Amino acid sequence: MKITALETIVLQVPFTHGGPPTGFGGTTWTTMDVLVLRVETDEGLAGYGEAFGYGILPSVRAALDTLVSPMVLGRDSSHVQALSAELLRTLHLFGRSGPAVFAVSALDLALWDLAGKRAGLPVAQLLGGSGRAEVPAYASLFRLSHAAVVAQETARAVAAGYREVKLHEVLPANVAVARGVVGDDVELMLDVNCAWTARDALEHALVLRACGLSWLEEPVWPPEDYGGLRAVREGSGVPVAAGENAGTLHDFSALAVEAGCDYLQPSVTKAGGITGFLQAAEVAARHGAALAPHSPYFGPGLLATLQMAAVFPAVRSVEHLYARLEAPLYGEAGVPGPDGRFRIPTGPGLGADLEPEVLRRYRVA
Repeated sequence: MKITALETIVLQVPFTHGGPPTGFGGTTWTTMDVLVLRVETDEGLAGYGEAFGYGILPSVRAALDTLVSPMVLGRDSSHVQALSAELLRTLHLFGRSGPAVFAVSALDLALWDLAGKRAGLPVAQLLGGSGRAEVPAYASLFRLSHAAVVAQETARAVAAGYREVKLHEVLPANVAVARGVVGDDVELMLDVNCAWTARDALEHALVLRACGLSWLEEPVWPPEDYGGLRAVREGSGVPVAAGENAGTLHDFSALAVEAGCDYLQPSVTKAGGITGFLQAAEVAARHGAALAPHSPYFGPGLLATLQMAAVFPAVRSVEHLYARLEAPLYGEAGVPGPDGRFRIPTGPGLGADLEPEVLRRYRVA
């Protein structure tokens, strides 16, 4: 069960979506870039993980290759939670979030994948999951900015079978347009990616209240302004969601207790992998918050999130970044069906392995 090799793999898969060229993190995306970690053991098994990164994938890859890999070669791959905790403590000098934590998250996912494969069980079953076979997906649209495009893409998502749609608009008028398109039968969420001050967020939230949002996500800059988040929630009555920028158990506790968030949004690729997700889920249960995983992913991070949805029935739906990849990374697995639902893969580990042809065709040297 000893770790004998680690390999970082960058995939760049062309994609399209219904709006103009766009992206997150200050860059315009022409490909969907995925950083995969492959971990081999002396048993002949291989596990796969995914690290968050997008525009900073080179930095995260360097953290994996130069920090994490030398520390875990020869270690026992079965000690997943203990090894993840040790690495996070050892690497805390480099930040409690960011490339080092993203790198440990990738390793954690790969080790859980190995644990499931070793047992011949999907991770959800390994963790005592409910046997849930599927979970609704919600269409997570890019920031489209123009009202006509917002209307077009929202309508397209609903026509494709989605009963939940998340916008990334910052103009309340565009949100009202989307609500007019979908009517009252479709859940509508809004993520503004920390666009507003607490004062502006409250003003906008009062206007948005008429749109019947299921949640308003990350309305306040900085995301650690827990008092501001609470003020928006309590002053507007609109449910608040946050957590994609949280990297530690302390962060999630603060979001639940100090901010009073209605939804916690742990990300398996950013907050310590499945081990970190389990800790965040415990915080949510203790403080009565709902779980709404952050998961705009197409690789092992998505499959790990689906396994978590099978462990925690309270996960209402799982995020699907609303884009069409030139080639799905898992074939039909990991792609919502025509009814807007994910089928949870049931193979050992995370449920499926990446398509060999995708690895060959889209791998970047």
